[in-house]
Amino acid sequence: MAWKWYDSRVIEIDDLTPNTKSFWLQIDAVENLDFRPGQFITLDLPIHEKRHKRWRSYSIANIPTDDGLIELCIVNLEHGAASQYLFNEIRIGDPVRFKGPDGAFTWNAAMNGKEIIMICTGTGIAPFRSMLLDLKKKGPLKQPIHLIFGTRRQEDILYRDEFAQMALDDPNFKYTIALSREDWPGVKGYVHQVYLKDYAEKDSERIFLLCGWSMMIDEGVENLLLKLHYDKSQIRYELYG
Repeated sequence: MAWKWYDSRVIEIDDLTPNTKSFWLQIDAVENLDFRPGQFITLDLPIHEKRHKRWRSYSIANIPTDDGLIELCIVNLEHGAASQYLFNEIRIGDPVRFKGPDGAFTWNAAMNGKEIIMICTGTGIAPFRSMLLDLKKKGPLKQPIHLIFGTRRQEDILYRDEFAQMALDDPNFKYTIALSREDWPGVKGYVHQVYLKDYAEKDSERIFLLCGWSMMIDEGVENLLLKLHYDKSQIRYELYG
């Protein structure tokens, strides 16, 4: 099935961290984008003559809205053609053509009632934010969910206040931050040490969701399978890059 193409315009650009921005797109068409929290869209950017070198995929960071708004959480990758265009050239009002949505890294019925462990680094938090905002919209969480987020320094923490408030408001939500390059009162190190400690005792009613760059995903899957001996059916992931 072919993806549908949409025309949109940039209506807002916000600084999230020194190296990450949120880009808000407004779909031109009257109809809204029908997507499931956790899915991504693929932008067609004016950065190359060849089509496949113009396309970049980004997870949607918000939930479906009635006014056709899409939020993308994007990091500035050094020497990346797409990053250089988005961070240095694009302006409010500029057109952005994209296709989608796509992706199976979404909440599904099999996850209802299970203990969910969300593990992510950097902008890998985007699909989890979409899922969590959608769940929150429906009312108090009906199951325990633990969001484990890893980055380098406090200034790099994405959506910190939002998730901290959610942890205060909902006893079923737990939020842990691991910083690898800064000493602070929280976890010093990487996301792996958090779940290796907290979930060393196996539970067949537990599901692990991982999102981020390949090194983190590879190490995480290996740890869960070989060190903690979880079944592969309990592990799902979305790979960036």
